[in-house]
Amino acid sequence: MLGLLGCSSDDPGGDKPPVNPEPEPPVAENEVRFFLTNTNQSQKFQEQSDILIFGTSHNNYSSIKVDPAETFQTVEGFGYTLTGGSAEVINSLSSSRKQELLQKLFGKGEDGIGISYLRLSVGASDLSSDTFSYNDLPEGQTDEDLSEFSLEPDMQDLIPLLQEILEINPDISLMATPWSPPVWMKDNNSTIGGSLKPEYYQVYAQYLVRYIQEMEALGISINALTPQNEPLHPGNNPSMSMTAPQQAEFIKSALGPAFQEAGIQTDIIIYDHNADKPEYPIAVLSDPQANQYISGSAFHLYAGDISALSQVHNAFPTKGIYFTEQFTGSTGDFGGDLKWHLRNVIIGSMRNWSKTALEWNLANDANFGPHTDGGCTTCKGAVTVKSSSSYDLNVGFYIIAHASKFVTPGSVRIASNTAGDLQNVAFRTPQGDKVLLVLNDGNSFASFNVEYNGKWFTTGLNPGAVGTYVWE
Repeated sequence: MLGLLGCSSDDPGGDKPPVNPEPEPPVAENEVRFFLTNTNQSQKFQEQSDILIFGTSHNNYSSIKVDPAETFQTVEGFGYTLTGGSAEVINSLSSSRKQELLQKLFGKGEDGIGISYLRLSVGASDLSSDTFSYNDLPEGQTDEDLSEFSLEPDMQDLIPLLQEILEINPDISLMATPWSPPVWMKDNNSTIGGSLKPEYYQVYAQYLVRYIQEMEALGISINALTPQNEPLHPGNNPSMSMTAPQQAEFIKSALGPAFQEAGIQTDIIIYDHNADKPEYPIAVLSDPQANQYISGSAFHLYAGDISALSQVHNAFPTKGIYFTEQFTGSTGDFGGDLKWHLRNVIIGSMRNWSKTALEWNLANDANFGPHTDGGCTTCKGAVTVKSSSSYDLNVGFYIIAHASKFVTPGSVRIASNTAGDLQNVAFRTPQGDKVLLVLNDGNSFASFNVEYNGKWFTTGLNPGAVGTYVWE
């Protein structure tokens, strides 16, 4: 009877063990940040809430294996060309909107995409309001001692904006590129086409030295310079023709020695034109006297195949490769441009040894201006400034964002295999993070694994979508 009493549910003094509730399952901690852009713009560089955890559960999906033991080039940066027109329209924004935009572009916090590389024009490009150099003279006059040299044409918009950008990111790298020298140095006395007169090789070299020195005096360090934008396209305004033999001669007889004598540390990068003519940079680099002054070759992709960059790298593996320009057009489709540019400009250039991936124009107005008379009328910037209080972020912004925010300067490309339609490229950052960019280049949804150090996580992308995956 006592035992029965002891088991009674009415007995508060009974010895029945208390019933413990079921333990809560542990909350899974996400191990991988995932940023997504879809072609239909439903997601535009948006961080996803997916819980991605490395494990060993097998499935039948394709796998991208990231191998940090195999390394390639060191990255210098991602960005755009800050044209004179870009500076003009960005400066037209109200102070608060301008600061907001600059933080989005150049800031390194959660709201910024951390642009780390800009290309500049030495004098006007075709996306400036008008043509000019830093030594324009009345017709028939010359100035061989450069006494009239002045950065004044860029003191209103470009240089002040650059100084503001440097306050946000003082480590940004800058490449300078002339579209044309002063017309009095050319054999046709025009901003369009013509060639640099050999008798002015030394003077033009000093002109470029002065540009670098005077920019430095304003707190703007030029990391690299190309002697001529698109030297095989003399029909732009401004522009100039410069053959491979002419470029080699200018570098070895004038520009290289002038930099050396002045103590200029700026890298000389050759070519700066389309991937259909790899024989041009190979010819210049094959001149041993010019070669000693050259740090690398730069490319665009309006013609040719991105694999040409590897062809030049393989011929001269100690010289750098740089991808410096590709535009998105006014009639382009967001999804089509996203897919093509990620495949070629970002993933393609990086898998072919490039240290940079630069889109063309940073910003324009609603009419795709400013531009020179004869300059590009359909080039769409990463940003469209619509009024002093309004701007749009275009596809070019998202193309670069997928790389620039996480693949910081000093990152090293590491090995990753191409799995079916999943175009990709992987990096290890200076902080030790791993970054993988994946484009689903196919026509249907793709599930896949990302394998690292013997474990993997499973994810998926819509057709044409881009994902950036980041883990420690």
